[in-house]
Amino acid sequence: MRRWRDHFDDRGQMAGIEAVPFGFLIFVAGALLLANAWAVVDAKLAVTAAAREAARAYVEADDGAHAEITAVDAGRSAISGHGRDPDDLTLLLHAEGFWRCAPVTVEAGLSVPSINLPFIGGFGRTFEVRASHHEVVDPYRSGLDGPARC
Repeated sequence: MRRWRDHFDDRGQMAGIEAVPFGFLIFVAGALLLANAWAVVDAKLAVTAAAREAARAYVEADDGAHAEITAVDAGRSAISGHGRDPDDLTLLLHAEGFWRCAPVTVEAGLSVPSINLPFIGGFGRTFEVRASHHEVVDPYRSGLDGPARC
C-alpha cells in the first residue's frame, strides 16, 4: 500500500516554468514598442494635416495682410483637432507674396518623446516629426490685382 506523502514528490514537476515571466516581459516590451511607434505615426498625421490646412488657409485668405494670421490659426486648429497641444507646433511659412499663382510652402513640426506611456505621459529624448505642404494661389481668383503669372 502506498502512503499519502508519496503522492507529493517531484515526479510530475513541469520544467521551464521560469519562461512564463520572461514571456510576459517580452510581451510588455513589445506592446510598449508598438504604442510608441503608433505615437510617431499619429504625430506625422497631425503635422501633415496642420501643414495642409495652414497652406490652404493662406491661399484662400481674403487679402495678403491677413493670410499669414489665418494660416497660423488654421494650423493650430488642425493640430488641436488631433488632440495635440497647439503650443508644441512649429509652423514656418515660405511665401513670395500674395498674388495669383503665388507659391506658398508651409512646414510644420512637432516634438515627440521617445517613450510615451499611457496615463503617465512622455519622457526621454524627443525628436522632431516634420511635414510640409505646397499650394499656389488660384490663378482665376477674383479680388487680386494683376494678371496670372503661372
